[in-house]
Amino acid sequence: MKRTIALSLLTLTALHAADVQLDSIGVEATLITEVAENAQTSADVAQALSDSVPSIDMNRRSGIANDIFIRGQKRDNITVEVDGTKVYGACPNRMDPPVSHILANQIDSVEITEGPYDVTTFGTLSGGVKIKTKKPSKDLKASVNVGFGSFNYKKFGASVSGGNDLVRVEATLSTESSDQYRDGNGRTIADQIDNYILTNPSAAGTALQAEHRDMQAYKKSSAMAKAYISTAENQELRLSVTANRSDDVLYGNSKMDAIYDDSNIYSAEYNIDSLTSSYKNLNFLVYHSDVDHPMGTDYRISSYGANPIMTNWLTTSMDAMKIKNRFDINGYTLLVGLDASQRNWDGHYEKNHNEYYLPGGAGRKSIDNTDTKNTALFAKLDNSFGALDISLGARVDDTSITNDSYQDNTYHSIGANLLATYHLNKDNKIFFGIGQASRVPDARELYFLGSKGNLTGTPDLKDTTNQEIDLGYEVNTDMFKLKLKGFYSKLKDYIYYNKNNTTIIAGSVVSLNAFENIDAKIYGAEASGSLYLTDDLTIDMSASYKRGKKDSAMSGQSDTDLADIAPLRGNIAANYEYATNSMATLEVQASDRWDTIDSDNGEQELAGWAILNAKVKHAINKKFDITLGVNNILDKAYAQSNTYADLILITAGGGSDVMLMNEPGRYVYTNIDFKF
Repeated sequence: MKRTIALSLLTLTALHAADVQLDSIGVEATLITEVAENAQTSADVAQALSDSVPSIDMNRRSGIANDIFIRGQKRDNITVEVDGTKVYGACPNRMDPPVSHILANQIDSVEITEGPYDVTTFGTLSGGVKIKTKKPSKDLKASVNVGFGSFNYKKFGASVSGGNDLVRVEATLSTESSDQYRDGNGRTIADQIDNYILTNPSAAGTALQAEHRDMQAYKKSSAMAKAYISTAENQELRLSVTANRSDDVLYGNSKMDAIYDDSNIYSAEYNIDSLTSSYKNLNFLVYHSDVDHPMGTDYRISSYGANPIMTNWLTTSMDAMKIKNRFDINGYTLLVGLDASQRNWDGHYEKNHNEYYLPGGAGRKSIDNTDTKNTALFAKLDNSFGALDISLGARVDDTSITNDSYQDNTYHSIGANLLATYHLNKDNKIFFGIGQASRVPDARELYFLGSKGNLTGTPDLKDTTNQEIDLGYEVNTDMFKLKLKGFYSKLKDYIYYNKNNTTIIAGSVVSLNAFENIDAKIYGAEASGSLYLTDDLTIDMSASYKRGKKDSAMSGQSDTDLADIAPLRGNIAANYEYATNSMATLEVQASDRWDTIDSDNGEQELAGWAILNAKVKHAINKKFDITLGVNNILDKAYAQSNTYADLILITAGGGSDVMLMNEPGRYVYTNIDFKF
């Protein structure tokens, strides 16, 4: 019966982002605006994106700093940029994914690319996220946001902007913290671990120590400052710095927690418009980003008393430059650019916070000082021929990866795409895309070493290539809008984790060369739309379905299903604007049963679910509004994130039973926004 209810709701399909502006900007991309205004349950960007775009699913890792999938793709298969800069997570276990290094209240808009259609960014294999943060204005403006919620959640955000014709500046500050959330069964994060241990006593060491059972789930703060300086007519120097600090983040179904996670992004951009009648823009960007991330067993039973605290301390940095030139020539728009970057990733193990330990006293690395250097040329050509819009893109990459302990690798690739949109009339259009892109393996996949000294990475991995076709139809009238989209993705040398690749060291079974290149395919469809019943009442809808298959089973296995491919999911929301800028929303989110899984590599069946949310956003006046809401009104206990073995999660003895993390239960929140 529960399955029937969930599927009935999904037949309608819906979009949670009822008051988030969600606009199509092409076959390959979707634009989200008003992200800061509508991320009201937390400043977690992953939560905001998964609630807004049907192709995006969230991977629950903790109470904050969660990860995203685009069409079942994550990690280096998708890219994340903030104002053209890249920040990579340092944690090989995704405790600090790229989207966690920016907070929602700093964001102006987000562009989501679905497929291999972004030639301007290194490594956009199957999708990408381009985040645009708030820009300085000449007018003096300020805002303050205060939020409170269940589980002692507290949020404070403030921004101020102003300037003149010469200089404009912007500054934002945000802090938030929360106790451990409770799931629909009333269990905190600590309780969820204990509940798992009841049936898996061999995992007892992963429980929180008594003095830490009630500790906060996280504390997070971030600051951003920008200065735009007019240096000459049509010329501008743009300076930006972002600092992100997270402390004591609990990761319930991981064996370690984040002691802290600090990141910085520094950028300098020089922009020149209208150099000549045809040379429209020159943009030069240089930036540096870095992340410092120790994760350890400090709060777990495994380090209690005389037992040692085990720490894996990792750092990563990115230095890059990008030049873009835009020309308008006889109706054609031509973008030509150069991209160059170097990423360093380094990590080591500690015992009781003593650096570089081994039983004999020598050093032990987890990732041994790996540099990934890339240079690329890219070009994009756009034009319209009556009702037909055409875009062509191409990119040539040369990448070298060096490591202090294992073999070096070089990779060369060519990517290209064709996008076409045909306007049937003013309300209807069809679109088509075909493209190819590649991404190189990262240091974790090539060189990562386990705490026993086992080489989990596979140093001779090939780069992955995605060949994809997208088709779609969109209609937008005064009565409704609807977008339908289908895709087929062929993945050559896809980098995948093989749980069966193990060895025995000191009596323990550990992974060895666990990553392999395989061939696979992913296909699916997405739908989103709005129905304008009256001037005040709107129904928003979305849904996503996808399947992933290996061309053949991996060695020692029989399952050909790909991991991370969530089942049919969708939302439906009714929005009633009862006064100017004031809206009440009632929404259902639902998912089918997740029973098409890669059981050979750690995934498990998840029950279908449906939850009910409601909120009211009331504008007291143009400068002051308040939001009251309740998520998961019926206090449903459910899990939406699976347990693919490429994440190191809590397991019993042989690792056949992996701990799931339930989503939060009933969550009541309020937000107050002031604008000056």
